[in-house]
Amino acid sequence: MNLTTIANPVDLLEAFTSVHEHWSPKVVARVNDQYVKVAKLFGQLVWHNHAHEDELFYIVRGELRMEYEGGRIVNLHEGSLHVVPRGVMHNPVADKECWIVLIESVTTKHTGDVESPLTKSLEQQLY
Repeated sequence: MNLTTIANPVDLLEAFTSVHEHWSPKVVARVNDQYVKVAKLFGQLVWHNHAHEDELFYIVRGELRMEYEGGRIVNLHEGSLHVVPRGVMHNPVADKECWIVLIESVTTKHTGDVESPLTKSLEQQLY
């Protein structure tokens, strides 16, 4: 193995210090065809889905409520991990600031095919 190809370690808690805007994920690493992102959330994003990609949420700080079409609600607390299946309408809601790690395919659009004032392009997400 060529040691120059080994990536530098990422301090996730340190990565959060440079996230200044809610609902603005930042890419901190890539694993194969997946991005690892950090984000700070507050309020609600927008109802959306990702037709072809699952989305993994890991709660680092705070709590997150994942609302699903049809009325299902999943409450996530610090240390919780949750996968939103592809094609499922969902809306993340944080009543207080929440820090998350996301693992998503590199093709995943921030708010799927829904455009909102909070939508971030992939270029805006690159750390």
